[in-house]
Parts: sequence; structure tokens; C-alpha cells
Amino acid sequence: MTRVAVATTSALAAEAAAEVAELGGNAVDCAIAAAMLTMNTEPGVCALAGSAYVTVWPAAGDPVSIDGNAAVPGIGGGTAGSLSDTDTVDMAYGGGIRTTVGAPSVAVPGTLAALDRASRQYGRADWRALVEPSVRAARDGFPLSAACHYYLGYSGLPVFGRSIDGYHSLHDENGTLRAAGSRIKVPWLADSLAAIAREGASIFYEGELASAITNHVQEGGGALTRDDLRQYRAIVREPLFVELDGWRIATNPPPAIGGATLAAMLEAFRRQPARQWDAMSLGRLVEVQQLVLGFRREHLDLADDVGAEAAKLLAIIREAFAGGRRESASTVHTSAVDADGNACAITASSGYGSGEMPARTGLWLNNCLGELELNRHGLDAGPPGRRLPSNMAPGAARRTGRVLAFGSPGADRITTALQQFLINFIQQGMNLGDAVAHPRVHVECRAGGDRLAVEPGVGLPEMDVPVTEYPAINMYFGGVGAAMHSQDAGFQVAADPRREGAVFVSDG
Repeated sequence: MTRVAVATTSALAAEAAAEVAELGGNAVDCAIAAAMLTMNTEPGVCALAGSAYVTVWPAAGDPVSIDGNAAVPGIGGGTAGSLSDTDTVDMAYGGGIRTTVGAPSVAVPGTLAALDRASRQYGRADWRALVEPSVRAARDGFPLSAACHYYLGYSGLPVFGRSIDGYHSLHDENGTLRAAGSRIKVPWLADSLAAIAREGASIFYEGELASAITNHVQEGGGALTRDDLRQYRAIVREPLFVELDGWRIATNPPPAIGGATLAAMLEAFRRQPARQWDAMSLGRLVEVQQLVLGFRREHLDLADDVGAEAAKLLAIIREAFAGGRRESASTVHTSAVDADGNACAITASSGYGSGEMPARTGLWLNNCLGELELNRHGLDAGPPGRRLPSNMAPGAARRTGRVLAFGSPGADRITTALQQFLINFIQQGMNLGDAVAHPRVHVECRAGGDRLAVEPGVGLPEMDVPVTEYPAINMYFGGVGAAMHSQDAGFQVAADPRREGAVFVSDG
């Protein structure tokens, strides 16, 4: 058995990682197995036909970010979908969300391509072994988590009730959303996963599943074509680096937005560390979030060249905090490390879900073109093949004798959750569990003005910003998962109490 530690979203996913570790899989293999299972057993929260980023820092070698983000469809003749074929859904979740669903909202999915690339390049276990726990869970049924039930309470009918198989898998004979803990069986999902285990990612991008997906989307007025899937490739990129108190942190680079946003938020605290959360450091935390998230809204989200705008943002942060004061400016995650020093972090998303499920596949499709607060270009989001904006920021970090994998789900709360986790752990010396569980602050940048979302126990000073106080820690604020191996102290691992996370640790 491999000596490995994994933080993921459910006990089933942790068991999948344990199963692969027993077979000799390394941190990358265990992370893939857990991520595959969570994507296929967290209905509403995530699904396989979406997007993912994989950050790998191998024991011997440089870190990489594998970009499996969703892309604009239309290669080979597909045309941008019509708004007349979509539905706009308003949900009260998180203070109010508007999203577009239906076949025209479906972008080219890249998750499976990214996992396949990571497995081939950095794993050592057989692909079938990585997928088999997901096949078994889909065949036998899996419990509906409390986090999924909470989100489906808003989205179950308007989004995930759009397909017959999807509706019946989530609702009872009276049309009521199944209770948390109920056993869920999604028709045909086990068959699709078994085919992926047997034939690899090729069946999804070139085989029978590709035909089923593209036929369904085109019949619904969407732009996705067979050429989109056939030509999709996961891209290996050099990560974005940040130095923080002796740690070298690697996360995903542009054209993703999440890594650049996180790097900017950390850069301010690299120059002015927060050794404790007193009134001054909390005020600066809010100030940094307002500056970075405001710049993102006005520049990064609409940029044709995200890399150039990200460089401008980092320059602004360096200047603003050089002298101490600033002059006036639905996802899942798995982290894994092993005793050999490998680290792997995987974050995946299918947007808020399109509600579309091609017949006889059991696969819910993404609505990445319809995430209106993220993809502000709309259905006609650019030339075919262009990667869409993403909040995801899975990362890995090293300091002498230690390696850390980390990440979070949570839409635009991903970067603020990770910012606070890394400051808690690296600058304030909290252990991994306390650093993850500590109450959080998030600046909501909205057209009508900024608001602060705050968990209890933060102790904010008086601020000239409206505040929404949550009565308890809440999944809205993300779900950080982190795993670390130290040559001296062994493993530490933590899953966020805001979600039904689970951990697995094996010392061999």
C-alpha cells in the first residue's frame, strides 16, 4: 500500500482513494479516483461532463497545471445557440443567482481529458482501477449528501428536473426531492462509466458517448459538434507562482482567472504578513478582496488577454501594498500527497448545470456558457476552442521537507477561501484543520455596490460596507481540502466542515 493522505468531499470518495492506494497508486492516482467518484455522486454540485484543472507537483520535477477547462463550441460548423432555446433560472441560493440552462448553454467538456492526461503522465495505477469505484457506486446507488440536498432544494426542479431520468433519480413518486441520505441511482450512469473504464477517455470524445452528447445538444439548439469533442485536448501549462513566508505556491495560470486572483490576494500579504486576525489585518483582508475582485469584475472577466490583465493586477497590488497603505483602487475538490513527495490537487465544475442529460447516458451536461456572472460574454463567447473563464485554483506548495496540496469548490468564493486558509496556515501557524475551519469573510462585488458576507466569530471592525452575517459556518464560503506530508512529522490532512468532506490517511 502507498503511504498517502487525501482530503476529498465524501466518505465514498475517500474509500475510492484508499482502494487505489492499496493497489500501489500514488497521490495522483488516488486524487483521480476520489475526484471521479465525487463528480459522479454529487448531483447538482458537479458532474463529469464539465471542466477541471489538475495541479501536479511531482517529487522529482517541476509543477504543472493541466487545463481541462470547458471551451467554446462550434468547430466544424456549429453555431452559437439561440436564447430562445434556453431558460433563465433565478435561484435564491447564496443570496440570489441567475443562470442560463438548456442545450445552448453546454460548452465543450474537458474534465475527462484532464484526468486522462494526469493519469498517463504522472500516475502509475491502471486506468480501470481509477474508475471502478465510480462504476460500483453508480451501479449500487449512493447516498444523497446534505450539501447536494441543500443545493438541489433550489435547483432540483428548475434545472435538474429538465430530463426524465434526472428528474426520477432525484425525486420520489410524489415529485418530492428525495431526502438527504436517500440512495440515488441515476439510470445508465454505471453503463457509461463502465465504458469509460474499459475504453478510456476516447469513448467520451470520439465514440458512442460523443455521438449521444453532440446529437442531444444539437437537437436542443446547441452548438457542440463531434469535431469539438474530437479535437479537444487538455493543455499542460506552467503554473503561476507565489512566494509566502518560505513556501513556494503553484496554482493554475491564465487564461484561468482563479489562480491569478489568488496570487494577487496572497501578494498583498506576502508584503505585509497577517500574524493574527486583529482589526488592522481584517480591515486589510477586506480591502484586498475589494481591490482584487473589483479589478477582476472590470477587467479580468472581460479580457481577451487574461495574462496581460493579470500582470497589471499583480503590479497594482505590489505598488499599493509596498509601503503599507493603498492609495485610492458549483465545484468539487480533492487534494492528495504521498510519502514520496508527490502532490496533486483537482478542482472540477459543471457550472450550475444545464439540466440536459442525453438519453441512455446518465451524464448531466454543464452550462458553462450560461454561467452569467462568470462568462459575461454570453452564449457567443468567442471563437470555437477558446477556454472559458474559470474561478478554479487548485494548488500545490513546497517548503524544505514539506509538500502541500490544496484547493476549494465554491464559485467566486474559491479564491477568498484559499487566501484565508493559506494565511491561517502559513502566516498564523494554525494546524491544517484549524486553518481550514476558521471563520471566513467574502466580499461580494455586485453592480449595486460591495457587500460583506461574514461567518460568526470573525470579529470585524466597523466598516463602511453593508454586512450579511451568517448564523453558522456555511457551504457558501467554499470547502477547502488540504493534505500535507512532512519528512519529520508525517501526514496532516483536513477536509472542510462546511461540506461533508472526508479524509484518508495511510502510512503503508
